[in-house]
Amino acid sequence: MSSGEFLTRSTIWISIVAYTIGCIAFAMARSDRWVRLAWTTGCAALVLHFVCAFNFYHGWSQESAYLETARQTNAVVGVNWGGGLFINYAVASLWIVDVAWWWLAGANSYRRRPWLLTLIWHSFLIFIIFNATVVFKDGLTRWIGLLVSLTLCLSWALISRQRSTVSTPFLCFLGLFVTSLYF
Repeated sequence: MSSGEFLTRSTIWISIVAYTIGCIAFAMARSDRWVRLAWTTGCAALVLHFVCAFNFYHGWSQESAYLETARQTNAVVGVNWGGGLFINYAVASLWIVDVAWWWLAGANSYRRRPWLLTLIWHSFLIFIIFNATVVFKDGLTRWIGLLVSLTLCLSWALISRQRSTVSTPFLCFLGLFVTSLYF
């Protein structure tokens, strides 16, 4: 494995693991400081993953990244579409906004924001993680991705239970089920 491949792969796994640790801490009502630190680390690692991928795999070419995304999408779902690249950009942008909210507005503001907003954001993020690690990968990576995705869903099920709502686990498991139909 080249150093570029190692950096690209390790930064995405740091991102996923940091986010997962943050979700577990959030579910266990641990210190918001640690949750915020974990999610900030995850976000920063995702941005570094993009930098590594563009540097080591695409020569800083948007066209190369789009074509590779289209190739991978076609190989998995039979549709030659590179738009998933823009979904990845949306994930990074939204995560940066989410982390900035914590740092700039504070933990109290973050915890008081509308539950539906939190639900939609984290369901979307778990959906992306599931697709990236389970649908678009195979072998050991797929199994680890499935374990991570289930851990995330269980974490949010606990968080929802604390908030006396059942919509989060339902949406999470529904999203994973629908996505799993593709592979």
